[in-house]
Amino acid sequence: MATIGVFVGSVFGGAEEVAEEVVSELKSNGHDAELFTDPSLDDFLAYRDQVALVITSTTGQGEIPENLLPLYLALNDQFPLMPALSYGVIAMGDSSYGEDRYCGGGRQFDALLQELQAKPVTARLDIDACVNFDAAEAALPWLQDFMKKVPS
Repeated sequence: MATIGVFVGSVFGGAEEVAEEVVSELKSNGHDAELFTDPSLDDFLAYRDQVALVITSTTGQGEIPENLLPLYLALNDQFPLMPALSYGVIAMGDSSYGEDRYCGGGRQFDALLQELQAKPVTARLDIDACVNFDAAEAALPWLQDFMKKVPS
């Protein structure tokens, strides 16, 4: 089974709740999973040869939440290439804010990880708060597919 770091960006706790359910599901399926709610660059780099899962809400004008922003900026500034990293992104947003802002936090993280040569396990999941009242309910089917494809 895989060793997976779950890195969460949350403002009001919604993404953190989804991340907690995801970690529970990963563990119940035999994976070694650890949740990071205030992740550092060192935390993230510890998984550079394994699997990272970013679960993030989107704030304001399509931005990354404050607790995840330092990690994003450090990765962007130091630009450590990570071709051995497999990753997934669950992006949470509200489509009523407009297409250019919708799930912006997750879209930005996904794009950066691709620039760092990390390999997506499967396509990013965008969860729309206008459609999915329970984000975890929307995330769990995607997670099943992610777990089938994740390298162990």
